[in-house]
Amino acid sequence: MDYLKKTISEKGFFTKMVFFLLGVFIISLNYNLFVRPNSFVLGGASGLSIIFNAAFGFDPVVTLYILNIVFLILCGVFLGRKETIRAIAGSILYPVFISLTIPLANVLLPYLKFNNYLIVVLICGCLYGIGTGLIFRCGYNTGGGDILVKMITKFIQIPEGKSMLICNVIIQLFNVIIFGVNKVIYSTIIIIIEATLVNRILIGISDSKMFFIYSKKYKEIQKFIIEELNTGVTIFNTEGAFFKKKREMLMVVVPTRDYYRVKDTVLKLDEDAFFVVSDCYEVDGGIKRKNLPFI
Repeated sequence: MDYLKKTISEKGFFTKMVFFLLGVFIISLNYNLFVRPNSFVLGGASGLSIIFNAAFGFDPVVTLYILNIVFLILCGVFLGRKETIRAIAGSILYPVFISLTIPLANVLLPYLKFNNYLIVVLICGCLYGIGTGLIFRCGYNTGGGDILVKMITKFIQIPEGKSMLICNVIIQLFNVIIFGVNKVIYSTIIIIIEATLVNRILIGISDSKMFFIYSKKYKEIQKFIIEELNTGVTIFNTEGAFFKKKREMLMVVVPTRDYYRVKDTVLKLDEDAFFVVSDCYEVDGGIKRKNLPFI
């Protein structure tokens, strides 16, 4: 299994790095062009940096460095090595890219004057969604709030979706106190646009994907799903209509963000595997349903 995980992670590594860096660059430039100048509080460490700047005068970039380092330490202590490795690149590169893109943002800002404030909100939301989607598709994150969400999920035993909602609500409460209702509305619109684009970039519009998998190596695939994705899988005894051959079929529902991980692993284990993937809009029941963030 360790060899398999290493092989999957190495597949298309250069391409993933290019898209990951592009994603970090986009959200960093967006931060300097639209988020910071307009005091948009979008959640996570970047949102807290805007709040601390307005409330205490702290430099937002320095605050972002400090918050990301603190969250990385907490991640290492409470979430373990695997999650820390996934978060470390984005946690460090995001504030670094923000610092590097300040000169470019200063050149572009004079040309980005809009009469309609909603245009600023839409552009900000689109850039935020595209950049975040590219980062997630490569299997990384920017640390900060993502780490906090995972910690809440682990210790309170609630789905990631609800943990994220709790964090966003708390941050937006501070937002309304410091910046007022209008900024909360604008920030919420941006977050909705971002979430929509991220789901589109990660394949599909649903929160989860349902796999039906035919493979001679179904036991290895079953082991991967249970041990690595920490979710359940159902085995159907089926019979082919043409040759009347009996065989096993796996059915599993996974979060959309794990789509490529499952697909690549199935094909690596069995290049002749046959599988069908469909959007899954509602899931209820099951002993491991707490691992599915859309419930």
